[in-house]
Amino acid sequence: VQLQASGGGLVQAGGSMRLSCAASGITLVDYTISWFRQAPGKERKGIVCINRHSGGTYYRDSVKGRFTISRDTANNTMYLQMNNLKPEDTAVYYCAADPYGASCNEGFIYDGMETWGKGTQVTVSS
Repeated sequence: VQLQASGGGLVQAGGSMRLSCAASGITLVDYTISWFRQAPGKERKGIVCINRHSGGTYYRDSVKGRFTISRDTANNTMYLQMNNLKPEDTAVYYCAADPYGASCNEGFIYDGMETWGKGTQVTVSS
């Protein structure tokens, strides 16, 4: 079972970037999927998830309206489209998946998801 994240890099403030996370060994449509990030010196936080049972999508307020999570079932890949990036979005970004719907609800993204990808660095310059 593996999640492979890619797509990070350096971007100017106001720019856009798309992160990808390819899955092997699991079928993403059967899992709750999510993206987390960890800024320098701070704890890791969930920023968006899709509940596998309800289909509900939940965003942290700090990224709402700018970031979009999506899933390509044919390629078994999840994406994070990030627009209007800000310097405070600078962080290591992680994709994660969990077999339970309870790991993703309004105001709650479970930090102990079952499967994690290696992080990808996103740096936003001012």
